[in-house]
Amino acid sequence: MPEVWIRGRRMFYEERGDGFPILFGHSYLWDARMWEPQVEALSRTYRCIVPEIWAHGRSDPPPDSPYSVDALAEDMWGFAQALGLKRFAIVGLSVGGMWGMRVALKYPEAVAALVLMDTDAGAEPEESKQRYFAMMAAVEQAGTLPPPMLEALVPFFFSPKTVQRNPELVARFKASLAAIPSERLPGIIAIGRGIFSRSSVLERLGEIRIPTLVMVGADDVSRPPHEAERMARAIPGARLEVIPEAGHIANLERPEMVTPLLESFLAQALGGAAA
Repeated sequence: MPEVWIRGRRMFYEERGDGFPILFGHSYLWDARMWEPQVEALSRTYRCIVPEIWAHGRSDPPPDSPYSVDALAEDMWGFAQALGLKRFAIVGLSVGGMWGMRVALKYPEAVAALVLMDTDAGAEPEESKQRYFAMMAAVEQAGTLPPPMLEALVPFFFSPKTVQRNPELVARFKASLAAIPSERLPGIIAIGRGIFSRSSVLERLGEIRIPTLVMVGADDVSRPPHEAERMARAIPGARLEVIPEAGHIANLERPEMVTPLLESFLAQALGGAAA
């Protein structure tokens, strides 16, 4: 797995395919493998690059705690520059969408198209912020992710339909969390605290003037559809797609719907783009 050095730390990434570059941003508590179905399809046409955010996958922990989404966005810009990318598209889910929209806002000349999936431009609502901070404090105190915590996390990521129809996906997710070494947890918590204490960029979404697709799982309780609808209204010309019977990880829950939507959107948005 290749790596780049940013802020004196190693960020690992997956890369496949040739053509116009697409940066994929994965969700909190996931890694580059999250995008496997989409990379498999899109790498036939595009250069698909999936960086792993700090403390996730193989990447080093962040330099500070909490580690803000704005700092993460700047690191992702540094990542793109390290790879020599002059223009690229961003497909981001959850925190991947949060850093993606910030890169698009700060470096509009570089981002050719934007996909925002199961994410939000606003600040975290106070009720859910307190809930997530309490969960992270419990993990920090325990020094591990105990089985009851793993079970409690499932509804935040998956539709009840997914739990019913694809228990293997849910089991793999829980197993991946259970396998996280205790020394990795402080870095993961640092990222989480940055995500859930983020500032709002909602008032700036009107500055985004590139082709934008907003997608959300109809059953997403972490980033509910009304947040996606709000973003789509705020971004000029944005298209909204609600994925039925999908939760927060819609791309893995309903790849048969999400992947064709990405293919058609990117073909239209990047038809005349040059790397």
